[in-house]
Amino acid sequence: MMFTLTEVASLNDIQPTYRILKPWWDVFMDYLGLVMLMLAIFAMTMQITKDQVACLPCLEDSEEASGAKPNSYPTQEAASSAATEAPVIPTIPLVTKDLPDSAVHEIHVTHHHTAMGGEKYVNQPQPTGVRTNLDYQQYIFINQICYHVALPWYSKYFPYLTLIHTLVLMVSSNFWFKYPKTSSKIEHFVSILGRCFESPWTTKALSETACEDSEENKQRLTGTSSAPKQVSLEGKEDVSNANSSTPMLGVKFSADKPIAEVPISMTILDKKDGEQAKALFEKVRKFRAHVEDSDFIYKLYVAQTIVKTVKFILILSYTSTFFVRIDFKHYCEPDIKQLTGYKLFFCTHNMAFMLNKLLISYMALILIYGMACLYSLFWVFRRPLKEYSFEKVREESSFSDIPDVKNDFAFLLHMVDQYDQLYSKRFGVFLSEVSENKLREISLNHEWTFEKLRQLVTRNAQDQQELHLFMLSGLPNAVFDLTDLEVLKLELIPEVRFSAKVSQMTNLQELHLCHCPAKVEQTGFAFLRDHLRCLYVKFTDVAEIPTWVYLLRNLRELNLIGNLSSENNKMIGLESMRDLRHLKTLCLKSNLTKMPTNITEVSLHLIKLVVHNDGTKLMVLNSLKKMTNLTELELQCCELERIPHAIFSLTNLQELDLKSNNIRTIEEIISFQHLKRLTCLKLWHNKIITIPSSIGQVKSLESLHFSHNKLEALPPALFTLPKLRHLDVSHNSITVLPPDVDKLHNIQHLAINSNKLEVLPKQLFRCTKLKVLCLGHNALTLLPETVGQLVQLTQLELRGNCLDRLPAQLGNCRLLHKNGLVVEDHLFDTLPVEVKESVNRETNVSFTSGL
Repeated sequence: MMFTLTEVASLNDIQPTYRILKPWWDVFMDYLGLVMLMLAIFAMTMQITKDQVACLPCLEDSEEASGAKPNSYPTQEAASSAATEAPVIPTIPLVTKDLPDSAVHEIHVTHHHTAMGGEKYVNQPQPTGVRTNLDYQQYIFINQICYHVALPWYSKYFPYLTLIHTLVLMVSSNFWFKYPKTSSKIEHFVSILGRCFESPWTTKALSETACEDSEENKQRLTGTSSAPKQVSLEGKEDVSNANSSTPMLGVKFSADKPIAEVPISMTILDKKDGEQAKALFEKVRKFRAHVEDSDFIYKLYVAQTIVKTVKFILILSYTSTFFVRIDFKHYCEPDIKQLTGYKLFFCTHNMAFMLNKLLISYMALILIYGMACLYSLFWVFRRPLKEYSFEKVREESSFSDIPDVKNDFAFLLHMVDQYDQLYSKRFGVFLSEVSENKLREISLNHEWTFEKLRQLVTRNAQDQQELHLFMLSGLPNAVFDLTDLEVLKLELIPEVRFSAKVSQMTNLQELHLCHCPAKVEQTGFAFLRDHLRCLYVKFTDVAEIPTWVYLLRNLRELNLIGNLSSENNKMIGLESMRDLRHLKTLCLKSNLTKMPTNITEVSLHLIKLVVHNDGTKLMVLNSLKKMTNLTELELQCCELERIPHAIFSLTNLQELDLKSNNIRTIEEIISFQHLKRLTCLKLWHNKIITIPSSIGQVKSLESLHFSHNKLEALPPALFTLPKLRHLDVSHNSITVLPPDVDKLHNIQHLAINSNKLEVLPKQLFRCTKLKVLCLGHNALTLLPETVGQLVQLTQLELRGNCLDRLPAQLGNCRLLHKNGLVVEDHLFDTLPVEVKESVNRETNVSFTSGL
């Protein structure tokens, strides 16, 4: 043999880990294949070593023999006559001359015995068998000729056919494990499945489920037995929802239900195991996306099963026809009479009986193999194997979100179920988002401890304790232990869950949710509803705004930052904003084309409205007319070309900011005289060319901002505003400051920097209440000595002019410190020494007192 049994059997070998994808019929067929392989090799061995035929010539009839020519076969006639005559023992004289006497005596005795033996055999009967005149070499020749001529081909090649058929069946059984396009997916699947099965997280997740189920059953038996059936069902549903996923509030609430606490020992997970489990979740997600799009593995398995079935039918059909042709006796009539003198031979096949029994055994094995193939086809087509449902797993566990799968992914799971259904159950844990969130929560709490979070708490500009968490996998539970925290900022956290422990944060007033889908439990919501005062929500789509936001009845300020385009306004959910009874400030940073009409539902108590529109033109503002209680209004980056007329209906308006628009003319400004409470008007960062004289009619103005426009002159009427305390006309093209500026008796802040002033009027320094004077980046060549009259001056900006020196009278400005004097160093050095010392000394004193 050129190969061993082990080498041939290796064709049927697969990786040991693949056994989970071998149903019982495939395993059974593998063993049948091995038995058939052993049978084939045994038959081949017997045939090679012992298979032969034995042939004898068949004599012709007597009539044919008498008509034969007398000299045709001389050797045969001589042999016949020799056989019929009696043997003749010739007598030859013994030669004893020159021999010793003892030798002569021995010769005579031997001769005598020989003669006596001859006489004895002459009296025996003649043999009765048929004598042929063939020698040994001729018999060997005849046997070989008749082996190929007389035996049917199936008797000669049966072992080889058996081996070939067996090898084909063995290859067909495991082809889907070997084919490159499927073997890689199968290997990946088996690897992931094995890791999921052995992962400590799988055991912990299922253990927690069992713990929750037992706790739920205990509560149902002890706590709800006296309640009506309907209430019991609702409570059960609420508990299951709380366990499966944190409910999104903003829907109908039911009574509080106790939440099953998971033992601490079950939530402890080694960091290495946690990282491996998180990697498994990612691998399962990618594998599912890769495999679920194709059904090639399923089709290949069906194809190889059909091939085996067709092969079984083919083998059984032609084998049964050759079964009767295997016989022990055969007649052979080779064309070799000129060589042997015989035309017909009678032969026997010594392996016929053995081959017959082996063939029967082989047919029986093939029949059993075929029945297994038929059952396999029945199983494949009995139900849709390209769909797999985890319904049973969902019922037995708290992971109700495990999705059903399809195509090759489903088929592989069906195959695994034939091995052990526990594999699929454990695998389903890694398909559940709830399970993944639990793992993230455990890992997160293990990493972000109370001490670590405490170190991140800072003080903001409002002197509040603030914590900013960025790009975490979730919200650590230790956050709820920071009871002194006042501001909590959460950014780019995919899963934020406020549990009942949030009620511990009694000082929390401000919450920021930046691209953080947030869910809150019922108890936690009750706390936020009563205590939260300010909320910032930044989102990409309006659907990301949590619905419970609109139920925070004690909320004072709401900031919505994201896409609120007109086609999505109906989805904003503002109808539910009527529950925000104490909302005072609403800020919308978006891309609106019109004001959402539903905002008017909160207009009765809304005091401040801010719209930052990011350059999108805001065209419809009629809904503003109903906000009669509005005191502050900001319409920034709305591409407004004129002051909206709807604003003139806001009789309680105190501050108006129209920053960064496209306003060119403000002739409507006269209408502001009807807004008796308007004190601050900001028209900065526009394209205003002139200020109309009607500005003088708005007597209530105290602060006016015209910076970053295209003004070239200031009207005298501007300086007739009696209450004006703050005037900012910086970053324009003003060349002259009118002498009427001294009429602003209450002016405290004047910014005219970044213009084209060359000379300052002396009347400016009669405004003795000035505290801030910004004159930088102009074309001034001289600072008058009368600047010393501004005794209340605390800030003076002169940098960027053409000054040669500073007047010594600056020393009279006792409140002006070095840090409030913005000027080049060489100009500061022109001051007298005592003035410089006075300014520096006052600065040092101020700094020391501040410390």
